[in-house]
Amino acid sequence: MSRRLADVARKVGVSEATVSRVLNGKPGVSASTRDAVLTALDVLGYERPTKLRGERARLVGLMLPELQNPIFPALAEVLGGGLAQNGFTPVLCIQTAGGISESDYVELLLHQQVSGVIFAGGAYTQGEAGHEHYERLVELKLPTVLISAPVDGLEFATVSCDDAASTEQAFGHLVQLGHRRIGILLGPRDHVPSQRKLAAAVRMAQRHGIELTDDLVVHSLYSLEAGQTAASRLIAAGATGIICASDPMALGAIRAVRRAGLRVPEDVSVIGYDDSALMNCTEPPLTTVRQPIEAMGKTVIELLMRQMSTHQPLGDEVFFAPELVVRSSTGPAPR
Repeated sequence: MSRRLADVARKVGVSEATVSRVLNGKPGVSASTRDAVLTALDVLGYERPTKLRGERARLVGLMLPELQNPIFPALAEVLGGGLAQNGFTPVLCIQTAGGISESDYVELLLHQQVSGVIFAGGAYTQGEAGHEHYERLVELKLPTVLISAPVDGLEFATVSCDDAASTEQAFGHLVQLGHRRIGILLGPRDHVPSQRKLAAAVRMAQRHGIELTDDLVVHSLYSLEAGQTAASRLIAAGATGIICASDPMALGAIRAVRRAGLRVPEDVSVIGYDDSALMNCTEPPLTTVRQPIEAMGKTVIELLMRQMSTHQPLGDEVFFAPELVVRSSTGPAPR
């Protein structure tokens, strides 16, 4: 007990007597100090006294699928800053192969009495994944916001970049450059954002009288290595332009083009998605579709705070317009 008091007092910058008054429910402590002590308990991994466990900590779970894709650290920075400005501390949960599952993370967050959860990618975007832990959040009415499109039936507040518009911009750019064999490199088949991108690609192909054959659509994991392997199939199918569902996949596609003895963009043009960090420093600089991360992150925080203040769930999806950023990885179709 004495060690716990000392650790929490040191973390908050108050006396052990003040911490003791908070833990025992005694008067004489300001609301801000009381919240800081309870938050420190959670951060340091100490259990709250039984009588305090029913109260929410000023913690918010921030669930990320990975950190290798630069877009997720960028999101975490924006969201972490927004939470801090509102007096909340993010609890970062990163999913790794063979590590803690998303559902296990949810249980840990609930044990910590978090005030809300933000998901920046996860099982909610995949139709074949388990969704029971989301149903648990609904039952508990815990404020929750998703980033990127969920499967049908998950009526959480959602903030998405318009996947259809992003594909339309990329496809239209390649058509203007004279490309007729356009390959589409997507995430898993049950991934809702990828399904939206594919539907938009089909519409664009029909609009421009271009045949989008099955061999020009490849599904893959979201990594450079997987993107390289998948893009090699598109190159073998004769694609002169490749639209990718992420920047790392696009970098993999560029590697695949070079491994095939071809050049970017002279032989094959490549377009990414996200405009994540350093994409203007690659060789060649990557043409990509930019997600407005700052604006999206601010909206996520606003939706979360609104749920906390009204105690009402929000089920709408807010769309943000993407922006095509043209660099040197795209050029005229080869003759």
